[in-house]
Amino acid sequence: MSDLAELAARLCERLRSAGLAVGADRAARFAQAVMLVSPQRTRELYLCALATLTSSPADAQVLASVFATVFDAPDVGAGGAFSAGESTGPSREVRAPTAGSAVDRLATRDFGTLEPAELALLRAAMSEFRLATPLRRSRRKRVSPGGRRADLRETLRVARRTGGEPVRLRRWVSREKPRKLVVLCDISGSMEPYARALLQLLVCAAGGARAEVFTFATRLTRLTRVLQRAPSEALADAGREAPDWSGGTKIGDSLGEFLDTHGARGMARGAVVVVLSDGWETGSPERLGREMARLSRLAYRIVWANPRTASPRFRPATGGMAAAWPYCDAVVSAHRLDAIEDLLTAIAGCSGRD
Repeated sequence: MSDLAELAARLCERLRSAGLAVGADRAARFAQAVMLVSPQRTRELYLCALATLTSSPADAQVLASVFATVFDAPDVGAGGAFSAGESTGPSREVRAPTAGSAVDRLATRDFGTLEPAELALLRAAMSEFRLATPLRRSRRKRVSPGGRRADLRETLRVARRTGGEPVRLRRWVSREKPRKLVVLCDISGSMEPYARALLQLLVCAAGGARAEVFTFATRLTRLTRVLQRAPSEALADAGREAPDWSGGTKIGDSLGEFLDTHGARGMARGAVVVVLSDGWETGSPERLGREMARLSRLAYRIVWANPRTASPRFRPATGGMAAAWPYCDAVVSAHRLDAIEDLLTAIAGCSGRD
């Protein structure tokens, strides 16, 4: 097996079919273990799987049976370990997968087609990204020779050194700070894989931890604190925190709830707001249009990430996307790794409403 992502995904899929509870967290640990150990033999590969994918003797028996089938390893004993007495020679070699080749291949794969283990392999690549929002003037100021306004207090303070004579006129400029980043992430059934990818990006990318993050399907859930944890824990915890994961979609109602409970208190004011959704609205498109109009009066910039826009045949003709489109400053697909740069550029864009 020459590709780590395919190896992890294939084994985990077979294990789930056999009744072993292999979630995204275990699949990710298995992929990481294989990358660290770089197994050259099937025995070493099996031990990686045994250490990361099982938690009881019963689990080990299921793993042994599936592993023997997938990797043609008859020397895996029924008890879940390699049996030295049954083996007539050294276990066969396993071509060591490389993370680089896997990431290169996955970079052009739609997030909707990735297994959890494959998505986990993109963490290192996502850590190379930087989420940066436009700068804004803050109320704080700093002394600067090139400042256009005189700082009388600082001038008088320095004048004490020259007998009270203001020999040097001090000037100041406003400090600048990044605008707030608010992410509203659709976790309905059609958007689940894309939501996981974007949430992983926020966990891994530099600057992503500063974002305020909410998920929605039929209700709004704030995940900001959850996503400040380690990547391997954050996505699993996010799934537990959001009870409507893979549910229906009421974008307008959820956006209205955000504006009523958080936006009105200043979270959205002057912020860059990213909405990740395919626009499938089971509620009222008219309600979505009204809430987007409210949001546009508060936010500095609205970026809508819709994986459906990757298709050249996409047209925002009806439904939720048609209602939201007039209020978006940028619409991007963000449907795969090599399209993330468009999203980052849209977030960092300098055009917006002051």
